[in-house]
Amino acid sequence: MKTLISANLEQSVKAKQAFAQASSDRIVQLVEWLIETFQGGGKLMLIGNGGSAADAQHMAAEFVNRFKISRRPLPAIALTTDSSVLTSICNDFGYDQVFVKQIEALGKPGDLVLAISTSGNSPNVVKAVETAREMGIRTAALTGGTARPGGALNPLVDLLLNVPSDSTPHIQEAHLWVEHMVCELVEKEMFGDSRAA
Repeated sequence: MKTLISANLEQSVKAKQAFAQASSDRIVQLVEWLIETFQGGGKLMLIGNGGSAADAQHMAAEFVNRFKISRRPLPAIALTTDSSVLTSICNDFGYDQVFVKQIEALGKPGDLVLAISTSGNSPNVVKAVETAREMGIRTAALTGGTARPGGALNPLVDLLLNVPSDSTPHIQEAHLWVEHMVCELVEKEMFGDSRAA
């Protein structure tokens, strides 16, 4: 078991290192877009399924509450949390509309949609990104994969951050790392380090 633990950790670190090296400029771009969004009165809307839905909620919480410093709340919404909204849309229109309807209701130009999908192929996420683009809303995605990086989201989003790995757990681990990194950089650029906890 210890051998597996060491090997798994090494693979996870390699996935994150490869992601950081390939995407550092895009990470900076996402941070700059988020700052522009927040300072311009817009909001971040996050979408994803399963573990990616949990990531969406985690990242929204870091912005609304705090990451490392005490500062004013930043507007971020995970569109994965309202069971009544989710189930009514799924029941009446189908699961592929579950994020579309919410973006149509809540989104506006000046907002940013961040789609989280390990494959980039989740139909409800793809349709939501298409809707956001039609509404003039910026889109970014956290994805993974090597054979078809970003999957169906690749040609659709304005900014793609793809983890060059085919291991779903390692892709998810890299996503959590970059979500924390983005939160830290946004806080640092907008508020400085003086109130660090």
